[in-house]
Amino acid sequence: MPYLHTNGIRLAYQRQRSGRSDSGRSDEDTVLLIMGSAAAGYIWDMHQTPALRRAGYATVTFDNRGIPPSAAPPGKYTLADLVADTKGLIEELRLAPCRIVGTSLGSLIAQELAISEPHLVRSAVLMATRGRSDALRRAQDAADRLLQESGITLPAKYRAVNSVLRMLSPATLNDDTSVSTWLEIFELAGGGAESAAHGQAWIDTHQDRREDLSGIGAPCRVITFTDDVITPPHLGAEVADIIPDCDLVEISGCGHLGHLERPEAVNEAIVEFFEKH
Repeated sequence: MPYLHTNGIRLAYQRQRSGRSDSGRSDEDTVLLIMGSAAAGYIWDMHQTPALRRAGYATVTFDNRGIPPSAAPPGKYTLADLVADTKGLIEELRLAPCRIVGTSLGSLIAQELAISEPHLVRSAVLMATRGRSDALRRAQDAADRLLQESGITLPAKYRAVNSVLRMLSPATLNDDTSVSTWLEIFELAGGGAESAAHGQAWIDTHQDRREDLSGIGAPCRVITFTDDVITPPHLGAEVADIIPDCDLVEISGCGHLGHLERPEAVNEAIVEFFEKH
């Protein structure tokens, strides 16, 4: 895996060419995909990068700071740290202006780039996003941080059940075969990703950015997931209402990990938007 150095750290990234020789696209038609917290960039390769490459786009994925093999410097990270990292990656790889897909924390990074570095962003798909927080989400994050500060290590089985309940839709939870697979996946992870991304756990994602979102000039699409309890659909819909050139797609039957639960619907919404922008 190649690496680059930016903003004082090393980032691991993967660049893949279009899967279609007849697409008529150039290397400039690249989509940068930004992953959410405590998750590796290769997760995009399960569903999204293959679909984008079939549609004729080149793709770039990477591991945010705190996710090996990218650097994981000690201390508490800020959203500004990750925005600066991503800005440096775009500039180093000469991607600008590029199409961006971000989910969860990745969507907040994309928002900030569109606000503060508009020349880097051609268009953006913001999945599982929000422009402000609310009482429940603030309480949820505060409780998670208290647990981290306590030094308590929860059993892997408990963490797996908790993650599945937070991340997935009842449509998945009520399917014994599917939920068993997901429980196994989260248990095998054993909190490893969360431990590796300890610095990310302190990123403040609760700022009210609604006023600044209104100044975004790049075309955007917000994708919300009906059963998402981490970034609920009504908060994503607010973002779509505020950004001037933005539309909204709501995908049913999935939770916060909608790009994994309903990948076909997500991929269709992404590709259809980029065909226009």
